[in-house]
Amino acid sequence: MTATPPAAHRAALPSSPAVRRRQAVAGLVVAAIGAGTLAGAWYFQLVVGLAPCPLCLEQRIPYYVGVPVALAGVLCAVIGKAGPARVALGLAGMLMALGTYLAVYHAGVEWGLWAGPETCSGAGPAVGGGNLLGQLQQARVVRCDEAPWRLFGLSLAGYNAFIAAGLVVVAMWGATAKD
Repeated sequence: MTATPPAAHRAALPSSPAVRRRQAVAGLVVAAIGAGTLAGAWYFQLVVGLAPCPLCLEQRIPYYVGVPVALAGVLCAVIGKAGPARVALGLAGMLMALGTYLAVYHAGVEWGLWAGPETCSGAGPAVGGGNLLGQLQQARVVRCDEAPWRLFGLSLAGYNAFIAAGLVVVAMWGATAKD
């Protein structure tokens, strides 16, 4: 019968292959789906022609940061550093939680549940300056409270809320892997 080492000693022991595999899989899933979500956003912008509003652009930030962080977690897991992998996946999970919050906020603005920021209202300050004024009058402000595309009643912000929430679960599943 072998005794279980104290907690401080267990932390210094190398992690099991199962833990590292779970961390690597979680990081790869977060990175792949996160990158796919960004690719989808860029597709809708560049190919379909849906101009993003300021809230749409803000929702991309957790992915821009979270995908590389998740990949760092994968790298740490692959080289046997379960502790740093756990930290990276936890951070990726927190970033996706921020993404979930931003997406729910934006979807709520689209549904009229709460007011959006003034930068999305379509009204701006009066600006003088000849040709600049003419350009401002012709510029189309992308409103945050109008969803330009819906599928089954959900806007892109609504779908993003579900995607980001799912990525929180996956990242935390990897971050909480234990021997």
